[in-house]
Amino acid sequence: MAHGKRINKAREGIERTKLYPLDQAVKLVRERAKAKFDETVEIAMNLGVDPKHADQMVRGVVNLPNGTGRTLKVAVFAKGAKADEAKAAGADIVGADELVAEVQGGKIDFDRCIATPDMMGLVGRLGKVLGPRGLMPNPRVGTVTMDVTAAVKASKGGAVEFRVEKAGIVQGTVGKASFDDGKLVENIKAFVDAVSKAKPAGAKGTYIQKVAISSTMGPGVKIELASVAPVAGA
Repeated sequence: MAHGKRINKAREGIERTKLYPLDQAVKLVRERAKAKFDETVEIAMNLGVDPKHADQMVRGVVNLPNGTGRTLKVAVFAKGAKADEAKAAGADIVGADELVAEVQGGKIDFDRCIATPDMMGLVGRLGKVLGPRGLMPNPRVGTVTMDVTAAVKASKGGAVEFRVEKAGIVQGTVGKASFDDGKLVENIKAFVDAVSKAKPAGAKGTYIQKVAISSTMGPGVKIELASVAPVAGA
């Protein structure tokens, strides 16, 4: 009951069907982030695609200009000099065959996974384990690479992967409620821009249909498309 009352109070002043300019939407979300922890700010975008078709899949990565406000735990599958390079770059877990065995055994103690191309023969065996968790390394999002230094630093510095879900929705983290309005606005615009640039060849009609943001414990606020990306509806 107390939870319901809190949500209802948080929704006060927000019209469910209204589209708010981005700066106003950010302000509304931050004002309602009253939890005892620093709430994460999330974005949800409804796209005019059907991901069941290969030519309508949307996937990519965006480097948020102001970071996510969270330090990710990064694992790197690499051997020899590349393993040393990954450790020097700040990777939390580095390994090869032994790391593959740990993951196969159910030990997944990381938030992002990077691999050098020569390791993909081994890492490919982990598809059924890492795939459902969105952790499988992929060259399209820069997590299968020889430049492990850049990949690790990007993951630590605010790189956010996105992938369209079955219902045509892309979701992602764009910061923390403790960020000031300007930093959140910049991050949200960067995220929308990255999704816009990832528009697949098979997308028909209006590509970006709806955009909304919310905090971990707060209500969603719908955003006026023209304020987040002038060509968002394209």
